[in-house]
Amino acid sequence: MNEEAEARRALQIETEFLAGVESNFDRAKGRQLRGTAWRTFREDQEAALRALLDAHHRHDPALLRRLPRNRRIIVHGSERRWWFGKRSTDVAVASVLAPLEHFAAGGKGKMPPVDLGDLVDHVRTLVTDAELPHVVGVCSPGGFTDEARNSHLELPNVTLVLIEPGEEGGWQVSGVSDDVPAQVLAMFDPEATSRKLERVRGEIERRGADLLMSGLSAASMATRLDLPETVVADAFEQAAMADPELKVTRISGETLLLRGAAGAPEAKASMGVIDRIRALFDREGDEAEKINLLAERRAGLAQRRDRVYEDIAKLEENEAALLEQGCTTSSAVARRRLAAQVVQLRKEIARQNTVAGMLNTQINIISTDIHNLTLLLQGQMTELPDAAELTENAVRAEEMLETLKADADLVSGLETGIGDGLTSDEEQAVLKELEALADGGTRAETSASEDSRCEEKEEAPHADEKDDAPPEPEKDSSRSAEPEA
Repeated sequence: MNEEAEARRALQIETEFLAGVESNFDRAKGRQLRGTAWRTFREDQEAALRALLDAHHRHDPALLRRLPRNRRIIVHGSERRWWFGKRSTDVAVASVLAPLEHFAAGGKGKMPPVDLGDLVDHVRTLVTDAELPHVVGVCSPGGFTDEARNSHLELPNVTLVLIEPGEEGGWQVSGVSDDVPAQVLAMFDPEATSRKLERVRGEIERRGADLLMSGLSAASMATRLDLPETVVADAFEQAAMADPELKVTRISGETLLLRGAAGAPEAKASMGVIDRIRALFDREGDEAEKINLLAERRAGLAQRRDRVYEDIAKLEENEAALLEQGCTTSSAVARRRLAAQVVQLRKEIARQNTVAGMLNTQINIISTDIHNLTLLLQGQMTELPDAAELTENAVRAEEMLETLKADADLVSGLETGIGDGLTSDEEQAVLKELEALADGGTRAETSASEDSRCEEKEEAPHADEKDDAPPEPEKDSSRSAEPEA
């Protein structure tokens, strides 16, 4: 990413973070933020950025507008005390900490993350009164180092929250200490709940093929999108209400979204999946409910198969690590031990592959049955005419066409007066005048064209002559040839 794109990204992160958190501050007043009156202040480091640009001889007003300025929003809460006095309650700060020196120097490469030392210095500049409780959220467009995230930094009367953009979109909001309330974390999350639900719906649309093969897990999607599992589960419920073919089910405590049949009643939760399928297949009909139960069973098998594949991948990583140790060690005893461990790992990998193959076979069988039931259900939903009705309609259509043809022939024979000039005497006189004028114009054009052709014939020999000498006569080849002796 070049300098301009990196700077544009940092400025966008700064703008979106402050806009989202400011609206959260407004909703938190009187709840998470104590007090009855509040004052809002806005600050930035534009002067420091100008000085850095001047130091690097890059002072440009257009460049300054494209760079982040480490803006911050500070909300002071207070409440009335006696008649005219006020007492400060707490302070909330939302600040951006971007590497201004990095952009002022040209911004080569990726933005560096904020380390622990810069974080501590920045927070201390934000705390103006150590006696007041401060809730501080620091957003870094380039992220934080692991040392800063895991520092468990404790400052007196300061609750610190770290915010950074997520790799898959959205935001990562975490407290430096483990006892940060969830309400405080939500206050510094710039992404509204509606946008989070929209992200989940977009992921559901992108992974529509997985709904046909197995299903979507709320836990795995929450990990992938870096969202709370409850938000993903709510998005699943909304998607199921919008699309009657989507169903939300819970298997072994895991929330799954799968595709079933539209309009089928919910299955009874008191029975297990296998028992419900057996009881349902003992009677005819109810293809839609059968499809839903089979889809639920397939989703559970697919989730179990995916977990088996994850275990196989971990075993293969352990095998590769043991092989690497065996290549680097020179001890024969260590190599024998490592060889025995590799053999055991390969046996376990083979067993897990067998389990995965069996699960794939079961999924394939269930998918085939779902396909057949879907065809049967679709055939039942569409009411087609029988043979007698088709024959009757065909005969009626043929009779209609014959009647229409007979009417068309009758109409063509009854047409009269077409082409006859029912005109008055005056119109006849005007027509003769027009014909005479047309004949005169045609003769004039004909005579003019004949005169032009005659002139071309007279001028043609002069145009073809190349010199004044007459052309030589052609020799008679029969007279010039002498008879042979």
